[in-house]
Amino acid sequence: MSQASLHGKWTVSSSDDDDEVLPPSGTATPKSRRPAESSRVSSRSPSPVPEPAPPEVKAEPDSPPVFALAVGSEARQSAVRNPVKFETSPSLSGKRKKEPSGGSGWALSDSDDEDDAEGKRSSQSKLPNRAAPNGEAKKPKVESERPPSPHGRLYYKDEPDDFFETSFPCLNDTYRFYLNKVTGLDRKFNSGALHIRDILSPLFGTLKESVQFNYCFDIPWMVKQFPSEFRHCPVLIVHGDKREAKARLLQQGQPFPHVRFCQAKLDIAFGTHHTKMMLLWYEEGFRVIILTSNLIRADWYQKTQGMWMSPLFPRLPEGSSESSGESPTFFKRDLLEYLASYRTPELDEWIERIKEHDLSETRVYLVASTPGRYVGADMERWGHLRLRKLLCDHTNPIPDEERWPVIGQFSSIGSMGMDKTKWLAGEFQRTLTTLGKSSFRSDPPIHLLYPSVEDVRTSLEGYPAGGSLPYSIQTAQKQIWLHSYFHRWKARRTGRTHAMPHIKTYMRVSPDSTQLAWFLVTSANLSKAAWGALEKNNTQIMVRSYELGVLYVPSAFSLKTFPIDTNPFPASSSSTFGFPVPFDLPPTSYSPTDQPWIWNIPYSQEPDTHSNVWVPS
Repeated sequence: MSQASLHGKWTVSSSDDDDEVLPPSGTATPKSRRPAESSRVSSRSPSPVPEPAPPEVKAEPDSPPVFALAVGSEARQSAVRNPVKFETSPSLSGKRKKEPSGGSGWALSDSDDEDDAEGKRSSQSKLPNRAAPNGEAKKPKVESERPPSPHGRLYYKDEPDDFFETSFPCLNDTYRFYLNKVTGLDRKFNSGALHIRDILSPLFGTLKESVQFNYCFDIPWMVKQFPSEFRHCPVLIVHGDKREAKARLLQQGQPFPHVRFCQAKLDIAFGTHHTKMMLLWYEEGFRVIILTSNLIRADWYQKTQGMWMSPLFPRLPEGSSESSGESPTFFKRDLLEYLASYRTPELDEWIERIKEHDLSETRVYLVASTPGRYVGADMERWGHLRLRKLLCDHTNPIPDEERWPVIGQFSSIGSMGMDKTKWLAGEFQRTLTTLGKSSFRSDPPIHLLYPSVEDVRTSLEGYPAGGSLPYSIQTAQKQIWLHSYFHRWKARRTGRTHAMPHIKTYMRVSPDSTQLAWFLVTSANLSKAAWGALEKNNTQIMVRSYELGVLYVPSAFSLKTFPIDTNPFPASSSSTFGFPVPFDLPPTSYSPTDQPWIWNIPYSQEPDTHSNVWVPS
């Protein structure tokens, strides 16, 4: 069966009626040709003498190295016709997010999916403890089997000491929005950016205790990011893992008695705990960081990520009222409400701590999703209706606003229906185009930024970067209409064109790309699971996942619009009022030959920047 569009053609041997059986996003596990050695082999040199039965791939002589990607059940595997031979090996069907090896954590860093329930049920039913093809019991994973990156053991390089901040960094204190440092960029493009080691350093406070909310964890790696003086401070991990994945996570934490775990309740099927937040309690006060990075090395190495870092919130005087320390954006109230939504005693202590601090300097609004079905006034508490309510209350109509495009940028895409009116061009578009309380309904352009195959192929990581861009062929072939919205990932202004985006941002931009009506950085990808979907004749909204972001509106900064900073790097001490949009504007539309990156189909015609090709199995 072929599916063609303006942006490429794919062939899969599956029915239109097949439900999506892809493992939840973030499970991409491109495997090395030889697990115990580097997978990077020159495509120009002769092949070495073959060894008996390579575990994953038999490559043809002189062919580029191949990454094998486990993408689902045997039925789905056979739907993708590979141009190389594979040895029979157990499927990794349904293995969510990470492997039991003590934290290799590569290509595992994204989540969505409200894949069709039946398809997921099919995939998950094949997961637990399946026997090997020869009927023998499956051998337990050995920690050394998986190299630390899909490129092999030598891929990650330790950054030099001057990569990290040794004195207080020059930061944009106006907006407090930052990108992550990217290994391999010119030094100026990391000036004013932050690595996790910078965030946790004594430069920002004397740490006493922290909470880490996230989706993917590499506990040993995370612990090493704390400076030695804070390395044994208590850490609470808030996660959404269940069953085998939870057992693996707890096993990771066993060598670290100061690390505790809190499991988020996921009461609606196929939701995920996708929120990424740090709560940092210092001797000097308290800080919140809301970000887009998982706690794995790959997410902090050569990907584009973003974060909002709060000011240092001081402790309130003894005897302050419960309403003290509130910000004009009601950030304190909304953060406490979000934490309370977990309904877990492990966070009660933190709720009380936050009440004791002054959060009044905060100038952003919290936009969160929590799993549930909401009616009445509660519909506007979570998901995209929360964003709609904030845009209605805190922005104003703009002359010629129908010419101000909406831009959505993300790293994962869920199923949105057979035509655009089912969700994207219906309820979600109405949210994104809201400006003030005007009854005027503008119909501006909507531009969606998602990397093309060529963007991934020429990236710093090469094809393995696509493991964190989990858009599947099964979803894509059902919504080819979506691809006419797509625009390339180009980020020359921030030096990050070749650092594939794991950041998620949404914004409203002026026709000349010099002003912003609003800006949102969030964990939420383009999916109904993340943002929620209306039900029962629009009287109820159902949200599957935990997500978290912050919304910038000009009125909170005493502005009418945000001017856009066209040259945010290197950062300078003379902070401007320009907002540092992480990619180039205006965005570049896909050409007729561009294809959106699909993570579970082969790319073997052209090698990537590491002389590799990509072959799902």
